[in-house]
Amino acid sequence: MSRLGQIGSRLYRGEVSYDFVGRKRRWYAISGAILLISIVALFARGLDFSVDFKGGAVFQFSAPAATQTEVQDTVSHEGINGAVVQQLTGKLGARSWQVQTPTLTSAQTYTVENALTSQLHAKNMSTSFVGASWGSQITTKAIQALITFLIVIVLYLSIAFEWKMAVAAFVALIHDLVIATGVYALTGFQVSPATVIGLLTILGYSLYDTVVVFDKVRENTAGLLGGARSTYSEAANLALNQTLVRSINTSIIALLPVAAILFVGGGLLGAGELKDLALVLFVGMLSGTYSSIFIATPVLADLKEREPQYRALAKRVSVRASGGRAAKRTAAKAGSRAATATAQALPDDEADDEADTDYADDAAPPASALTAAARISAARGTPGTARPGPRQQPRRSSGSARHRPTGKKKRR
Repeated sequence: MSRLGQIGSRLYRGEVSYDFVGRKRRWYAISGAILLISIVALFARGLDFSVDFKGGAVFQFSAPAATQTEVQDTVSHEGINGAVVQQLTGKLGARSWQVQTPTLTSAQTYTVENALTSQLHAKNMSTSFVGASWGSQITTKAIQALITFLIVIVLYLSIAFEWKMAVAAFVALIHDLVIATGVYALTGFQVSPATVIGLLTILGYSLYDTVVVFDKVRENTAGLLGGARSTYSEAANLALNQTLVRSINTSIIALLPVAAILFVGGGLLGAGELKDLALVLFVGMLSGTYSSIFIATPVLADLKEREPQYRALAKRVSVRASGGRAAKRTAAKAGSRAATATAQALPDDEADDEADTDYADDAAPPASALTAAARISAARGTPGTARPGPRQQPRRSSGSARHRPTGKKKRR
């Protein structure tokens, strides 16, 4: 069995455990800092929507000798503001470019094409147009799909589990959504239809991991109120440890191909739909794994611990734990007082015997000491190893008188 498998087995049996739920304030602080950075980036820099959302024109051409600055200056000199220039890489490594501009007239489109061809020697020119109305429809449909997805998920979890689990999962999903959009705002990547598809994908992935943990939590907390063994938070934390290795393995296996698409495919193919999809998947999977472990389950435990029956359970568990420790201390003190009272009530010799008995009960003397006691007993003529009592003086006969020397009389 591998080392990771051994750790997983020990986590499942409860031999090794990490207190995720007990350290929830730490995870809340970390997530709060990340969310704050993401929100500030969204308001400060905003999102760069692709032409599919805002409408405009897209010029694609090959110009191996051109640079990004030259392409940008060529378009700007023709009076086109707000153009977005991206470098693309062809199959054989030939440098090609993509220029996105706002909505242009036919004359403006012709002017830009001529400038790129004459100044940069552009070849294989292709131009496409997206209307502003179509872009707004795409935006509306994407928002509607996201809202519908969240509503369906909350309803499903409320029916399959309970509404508090649905609330905890919803918080984790919003957490992942804000972080993913914040990364797009920080990096300046364009938000395209592929990005929306990726967002919906990572929300489903994060939800899958959360549902696995919640199912184990439900199993561990079944019948919990009937005893006083553990609190809801402790049972939820055990479920989290039991599914930890599984969550890590699943995330690593899923991230490997996504990372290959993002770093290898993106580096070879350049900017495009595939790279946009890979970025949101990579960020969302990392965030989803984090939220399912450090956010969803602690939030669920917080909500459940507010219920009266689970507050009463926590008190019973606390009383049981403190009662066991108090009982041990009381028994130890009672035994000490009883031994002291017994020693004071007995005579000296019997007290010594009692002390010897206590010594024999608590810690048996070594064999050499027993042998020495046996030799002393044998020398005194008493059997066994019992300690001899005080010597008794010989009694005098009442009718006997002290003998005097013969022939001498007692002086008067």
